[in-house]
Amino acid sequence: MTRAQPGAARTAGRLAALGFAPVAAPVLEIRPVAGPEPDLNGTGALAFTSPNGVDAFARLTPRRDLPVFAVGDATAAAARGAGWNDVVSASGAIEDLARLLADRASGPVLAPGAREPAGDLAGLLAGRVEVRRLVVYEAVETQASPPADWDVVLVHSPRAGRAIAAAVGVNGARGRRAVAISTNAAAPLQPCGFDRLDIAAAPAEAAMLEALGNPDADV
Repeated sequence: MTRAQPGAARTAGRLAALGFAPVAAPVLEIRPVAGPEPDLNGTGALAFTSPNGVDAFARLTPRRDLPVFAVGDATAAAARGAGWNDVVSASGAIEDLARLLADRASGPVLAPGAREPAGDLAGLLAGRVEVRRLVVYEAVETQASPPADWDVVLVHSPRAGRAIAAAVGVNGARGRRAVAISTNAAAPLQPCGFDRLDIAAAPAEAAMLEALGNPDADV
């Protein structure tokens, strides 16, 4: 697994339960961005695109009264676990979150997230819903070398895909397989020469594990 901790540990547990032999090799490290408690006056709702955004923002404010719109079910679960009760999941990708906000958001929406977001939520909602970005964390490449012995790599984001491609190199993944959470996450891996590159049917880890299938005897 190449996702950042603590997500890598959760994924490892799911893989082990399915009979795989997981190896945690995070290519990204999540670092919260320090800042003052955000002024939420005038904010109508919060929009989260990852559990990392939820975790980092929850440290900055004790308020849990605003409604939350989450990109997917894992992010929604993180928000509920952090104390928000009014949580709705788009159960999809950032485009699905934008459609949900366009239909249901009232007032300006604050979107706490990464310094380099994977998508442009404000751009998708331009002219319909006011979205204010708040940087609460950054994903920093670990520069770690890939382990010597691995068969399959799980790719949870486009940023991770780029880091993996840089570490593996052109045609450096022959004889191996990758499973990506989306087409955008898979795109940087094309030059790596994977024997098989699968894309999850939905942008969620459950769909990635379904695409992964059953473990082979030597995986």
